Order: sequence, then structure tokens, then C-alpha cells
Amino acid sequence: QVQLEESGGGLVQAGESLRLSCAASGRTFSLNRMGWYRQAPGKQRELVASIMMSSLGMTNYADSVKGRFTISRDNAKNTVYLHLNSLKPEDTAVYYCNGVTVSGTYWGQGTQVTVSS
Repeated sequence: QVQLEESGGGLVQAGESLRLSCAASGRTFSLNRMGWYRQAPGKQRELVASIMMSSLGMTNYADSVKGRFTISRDNAKNTVYLHLNSLKPEDTAVYYCNGVTVSGTYWGQGTQVTVSS
């Protein structure tokens, strides 16, 4: 089992920045990939960014956030971060941390990001 806990959401104005954190606990050694998804009201949950937990740490981003968001990890702290820059009102959503192992997929409880225009 893996437990994921997000933090760092909030209310910001367009153009500002936020950093989201996702702390993993439990069988963290079994994680292959971690990522961030978001879900806006009335829309489906979508992938924002992901990072492989191997040494290469390959990353993947949604087209809508490329060049603005950066995913990173601190293996010593079992924590993954999402740096959100140049925020837009359309980035408003609940952001969920996601972790994938060979045996299952895990989710955090979500953190709200609201961007005002």
C-alpha cells in the first residue's frame, strides 16, 4: 500500500505561481511513476504531468501546461512537486497526486487551486 498526501494549493491571481507537494508513505519503493492530475468542475480528470521514479526520471506534460509547469522529485523525502508558473484562470481545478506500482494505482485526496483573473 502507498499513501499520498498533497499540499500547497490555494487562491492566486493570474500570472502568479504555486508549488504543490505530494508526500508518499508506505511501500514507496514499489512506485514506478508518480504524477499530477487535475479535475475542473464539469470536466473529466486529466493528466497534467508525470515523472518516472527510475534514475532517468523521464517526465511528461500535457500540452496545455508545457513551458509553465514543472514536475520534480526528492527521492530522499519521497516527495514529488509540481511547480505551477504563469497560472491562468483555466488552470483552476482540484489537483490530485497519483502513484503507480505494478500492483495498483494510488491517489491523494486532492488540493484546490483557484486562479482569479
